[in-house]
Amino acid sequence: MKEYMKLQTCAAARPENVIQGDCYRVTVLTKSLVRVEYSADGIFTDQPTQTVLYRDFPPVDFRVKETEDGLLISTEYFQLCYDRREFSSHGLSLACKGVDLEGMPGGNMPAWRYGSSRPTLKGTARTLDNVDGACALEEGLMSYWNGCACLADSRTLTLTGDGWVEPRKTGISDIYLFAYGHRYREALKDFYRLCGRTPMLPRFALGNWWSRYYPYTEESYLELMEQFDKEKISFSVAVIDMDWHLVDIDPKYGTGWTGFTWNKELFPEPERFLQKLHDRGMKVTLNLHPADGIRSYEECYPRMAKRLGWDISEEEPVNFDIADPDFTEAYFEEVLHPMEKEGVDFWWIDWQQGTDTKVKGLDPLWMLNHFHYLDSKREGRRAMTFSRYAGPGSHRYPIGFSGDTVISWDSLDFQPYFTSTASNIGYGWWSHDIGGHMMGSKNDELEARWYQFGVFSPINRLHSSSSIFNGKEPWRFKKEVRETMDEFLRLRHRLIPYLYTMNYRAFAEGEPICQPMYYEYPTKWESYQRKNQYFFGSELMVIPITTPRIAELNAAEVKVWLPKGLWFDFFTDTVYQGGRSLCMYRGIDSIPVLAKAGAIVPMTEEILSGDVGKNPQELTVRIYPGADNSFVLYEDENDTEGYLQGICVKTKLSLDWDQKRFVIEPVEGREELIPKERTWQIRLQKITAAKATVRINGVEQSVRQDKEGSTLAITLCQIRPQDRIEIELPADCEIAGNSTGQQLYEFLNQAEIRYFLKDQIYGLAAKHREKEADLMGEMQVMGVSEPLQRAVLELVNAYDG
Repeated sequence: MKEYMKLQTCAAARPENVIQGDCYRVTVLTKSLVRVEYSADGIFTDQPTQTVLYRDFPPVDFRVKETEDGLLISTEYFQLCYDRREFSSHGLSLACKGVDLEGMPGGNMPAWRYGSSRPTLKGTARTLDNVDGACALEEGLMSYWNGCACLADSRTLTLTGDGWVEPRKTGISDIYLFAYGHRYREALKDFYRLCGRTPMLPRFALGNWWSRYYPYTEESYLELMEQFDKEKISFSVAVIDMDWHLVDIDPKYGTGWTGFTWNKELFPEPERFLQKLHDRGMKVTLNLHPADGIRSYEECYPRMAKRLGWDISEEEPVNFDIADPDFTEAYFEEVLHPMEKEGVDFWWIDWQQGTDTKVKGLDPLWMLNHFHYLDSKREGRRAMTFSRYAGPGSHRYPIGFSGDTVISWDSLDFQPYFTSTASNIGYGWWSHDIGGHMMGSKNDELEARWYQFGVFSPINRLHSSSSIFNGKEPWRFKKEVRETMDEFLRLRHRLIPYLYTMNYRAFAEGEPICQPMYYEYPTKWESYQRKNQYFFGSELMVIPITTPRIAELNAAEVKVWLPKGLWFDFFTDTVYQGGRSLCMYRGIDSIPVLAKAGAIVPMTEEILSGDVGKNPQELTVRIYPGADNSFVLYEDENDTEGYLQGICVKTKLSLDWDQKRFVIEPVEGREELIPKERTWQIRLQKITAAKATVRINGVEQSVRQDKEGSTLAITLCQIRPQDRIEIELPADCEIAGNSTGQQLYEFLNQAEIRYFLKDQIYGLAAKHREKEADLMGEMQVMGVSEPLQRAVLELVNAYDG
């Protein structure tokens, strides 16, 4: 294979980390990670595998004790007991040490044993195809119950020096034991150190994607994009499903599911069509179902047949054979590269044809992901592919396509948990069919909730089937739903500066954008119970709504656990006191998205398609009070591999709440990557101050300051990269209180309940403002429904100052 099709690896471990006997080898990689191998002939591999690339960890401090019964290997964090024989439940065990058992049911942590059935906190699955609701997940790297997890590597293929793969010999055992207790983030970072980091996505991938299985024409597709323009909705990626190619073919060739030739009736001049999308600032991906190979009617057939020595006159198909290196190179160079020259930016690999090839144990999906990803960066572009998950190590080949989603509340309810839990196997960039793809029934409320989740998920890709009734255009839905969809699609593009920094954080720090609550609060049992609640980057916590509204309340209910501290509603600025569980209620226009105290969230108002892939000239920064914090805004070339060499620019933003000071430091790095001058709007949320002192490079300045409710908005124009901005609030500035009475009035006003009951509840809330028990008791006596009671208490008890 060509050089760009080869991974750079360092698979041999340091000799000082290895203990070896006649038929076994143990490699201590870290104080919590150990590789254990068994081979009857005493021959072991130091080659990289499909999963593991780097075993060159630094020296580790460990102790070895040999007894008649076997080995005892211990570090600060684990003790391994091994009888030096073929692995068994009685002969191989691992116990965690130094684990904080606070809040753990039972108060103990049993040892892991080989073949143990005790589950981990799970990982992810290959696909959600045809799943209506939940599906089984594979195991992950973290365990709550015994702190240990096993990553099996015995059946993966090894990577050869020429860039190809070869099967492992049979009869060997090769496993990696993760003994991290509840240090989940540390386990994940060492997994990335072992298997390779998550690469950065190009900036455009973080915008909205328009996708639909539908026979568009060039004219109809561009008209649709123009209609979105009128709605002030933008998309950064155009996903063209399989009707881009010929599908109605002569039955003698088989079906039209596989295709590599443009349908010229729909797209008379493909290059023109692709250029028009590029002119709009959009990138383009085409759907591929390559399993049927290249048949004689394809435009690329003569090139492919000649390359591989086939007789064209016989019209025999060139069978798809990703397990053959000659076919694989020809497939990319003769079939795909010419279309990329026309303007295709990346490929949607829609492989659904099983896990077998002519090479035992070789999954064609893994080969497609691996080589598509490597091929996509051959000319210095930032690599990306779009395909299903093919096992541990797949995080190296983003983005993940989760398959054809069934339209149902159950499907939506599973996706937040599915997405954040995938981080437990390092897989951080799932893309779902937002809104659902097929089957199901039209449900406007369901669609709105799915859009809301999509905006706060790794990739926001709308998708639907070819039914003429199943489009995802917002104007197909009721007015309140349409408005919500529009606003959330715009919000996704406003969030790009934040999302792109989290993209870098995933690469540089091993922190996936969506993380389960227990990463931050591993000893709090509540963090494991709220499966659909997750952190979205470093600053936000999200709880999607995945059930219908309660009719009488016009609001949906969702259970929330608030960790200690203050939490601010991203949409209303309502502040909540943490350290408790409660139910939250939201109308169709929002979901609970909570910013932590001190949160700093960079955004932008430059949200058109052509803006998404650029570093913006205008930035808006939301700052939430209550705690000290810092945030380093990351920017780079956006679509090259330069980030691997540190070609970037970083801007540190910091809040010192005690001193009531916010600072933007001069940038560090390549200033030429960002505008020479910028406009910053600094939005200090939920504070009492109406004015601040602003200094630029130490000199006090008169700038525009607007008080908008409890937000102080400060506009700074013509700010250069090397300018230092300091904003100082008055010493008596405090967190603004909630407008509880007004919020309760607005909630009751829209609720569809008896007027007399509204008056009673409103009066009682004012009477018992600081006496929750009395308020609840009187509402119970009145026969107020439990959801309505909880909705009132959410507002009344949000924050006591």
